[in-house]
Amino acid sequence: MNTIATVPGESGAQQDAGCEFARELSAALSAGPVELPGFPEVALRVQDLLADEGVSTDMVVRIVGAEAVLAARIVSLANSAAMNPSSTPVIDLRTAVARLGFDSLRAAAVSFAVAQLRRRDEYRDIEPQLSQLWLDSVAMASSACVIARRCRRMSPDTALFAGLIANVGRIYILTRAAAHPGLFADSGSYQAIVRDWHAGIARALLASWQVVDEVVEAVHTFETRDQATRPGSALPDVLATAALLNSLKDSPELLVEKLRVAHPITRLGLNAADCTLLLNESAAEMASLRTALGR
Repeated sequence: MNTIATVPGESGAQQDAGCEFARELSAALSAGPVELPGFPEVALRVQDLLADEGVSTDMVVRIVGAEAVLAARIVSLANSAAMNPSSTPVIDLRTAVARLGFDSLRAAAVSFAVAQLRRRDEYRDIEPQLSQLWLDSVAMASSACVIARRCRRMSPDTALFAGLIANVGRIYILTRAAAHPGLFADSGSYQAIVRDWHAGIARALLASWQVVDEVVEAVHTFETRDQATRPGSALPDVLATAALLNSLKDSPELLVEKLRVAHPITRLGLNAADCTLLLNESAAEMASLRTALGR
């Protein structure tokens, strides 16, 4: 059961606000299905559509083409250096849909949806925090994609999508908290709520989007992957590695030290030199992905 930690120095009113919000989160999870507040209908339709592996390209183009901004984002992603290494221009939606895997299309739909969330009036007060969460998500996605391509242990498209939604539980909590501004009076209390609830909420959200179990479990568990042995999918290790590289990319001396005991990176067959080379050689590729996903 999730609990809210009591933070030293926190007032009784702040503790009450945190407990009340935790009860609200619990009720939402129990009621199900969980949906991201303000998530555009077209993005939900795309998620539902792509849950069917037998869906036709024509159907995807028809649904996506009804939303010009989403269609443009998909074409932009198809033209990114990561998705288009030959640099052959993609100028139409049908070609873009055919070139991208389903997971990349899902990623484009999520990026479109979050961009719409950031513009909503009811989230104006939390826009800086929401934008920072999204920047972190885009950085995670671009890193996970290039790591997966380098390691050749799994689909880069799947890694891209998983990285982009790794913060979805945090985004959900933030948008729900917008209606309770008192929660932000004590950052320790709010962060305790995020720590205790975000992984479970992410699992519930992704289940409602009919995301495959491999991705759901990776998003739910990658933050606890720093153990010596872990069997199964490489995706949680890719996400854990992407998170570590992003958090320490501006501190090379700390990165080298951390890599000595970072089990997810070791399991992927990488070392400190590999990681440094990957960051340097993939800088342009990751930048193009960040642009396509909408920084």
